[in-house]
Amino acid sequence: MFSKSIILISTAIIGYCLLMFAHLSVLPALLICIWLGYNFACIGFAVMHDANHGSYSTKPWLNDLMGLSANFLGASSYFWKQKHNILHHTYTNVDGLDDDIAKSPIIRQCESQKWVPAHKIQHIYLLPVYALSSIFWLFFMDFTKYFTGKIYTTEAWKMSAKNKAIFWLTKIGYVTFYMVLPIMVWGFLPWLVGFLLLNATMGLTLSLVFQLAHVVENTEFETVALDETKHLETAWAEHQIKTTSNFAMNNKVISWFVGGLNFQVEHHLFPKVSHIHYPAISKIVAQKCKEFNLPYNYYPTMFGALASHFRVMKWLGNHPPVAQQQNQAA
Repeated sequence: MFSKSIILISTAIIGYCLLMFAHLSVLPALLICIWLGYNFACIGFAVMHDANHGSYSTKPWLNDLMGLSANFLGASSYFWKQKHNILHHTYTNVDGLDDDIAKSPIIRQCESQKWVPAHKIQHIYLLPVYALSSIFWLFFMDFTKYFTGKIYTTEAWKMSAKNKAIFWLTKIGYVTFYMVLPIMVWGFLPWLVGFLLLNATMGLTLSLVFQLAHVVENTEFETVALDETKHLETAWAEHQIKTTSNFAMNNKVISWFVGGLNFQVEHHLFPKVSHIHYPAISKIVAQKCKEFNLPYNYYPTMFGALASHFRVMKWLGNHPPVAQQQNQAA
């Protein structure tokens, strides 16, 4: 974990310094922006994710410190912990509660969500939407949570003065280091191109890896009414197994860069265990799933999981809910 952190964070700093202090021509500068976008996504997968789950270190202060790498990427670790650790991990693939599948009406990610005609081509415009997700996250989502006090349909934790200070200081820091200073060095238009390229790469990488874990053909979805007790009939561990899928489990290169998130089944069952242990744990989990007649969802390759995700999104775009079809016919 520590060596991975050193490699990813130091290469990010080197890339930033090259852009700011080296005399680069256009092509090398753009390539570094693409690299930084991918590098930032990998920091999110392999450092921030474990740290904010409390699985980076046995020392809480170190987890909190490394968890702030989310703020370095432009997000808020405070809101991310609630959105991801609480809502997503408790109500995985539950429409109405899991914020990770709450992108309607832009895209439709499960059968219970409202269908609109634009969804017929959502598999075509999916990649641009994913590429813009990082920008949307930076300039809209965190501020919406901050000012409304809600994360999707759930009340957010009450922020202390310290939490508010960290939120605003790191947002100002992001604007300073990634917008103001680069504009002073490069000028507005060159900065804008590089900034959009960096965030498009980061948004696309983050979105695709997380979507492969839950919105594929072999995972299940549920829905609950918001006025109910939010109680799920399925036992928690069984629910995690049925709503989650692995991919490319034998590819050590992919595992290194995505921080073990290709072992999502193990991560959802043991979120406070460091991802470096998932390959070993997976053998036990697969055996237990077989013993208890439960599915163990996985795709042998990342390409296979990607193809499955796009097939699901195309199917959801072409098949509105039965009740909605009947209403339209009437």
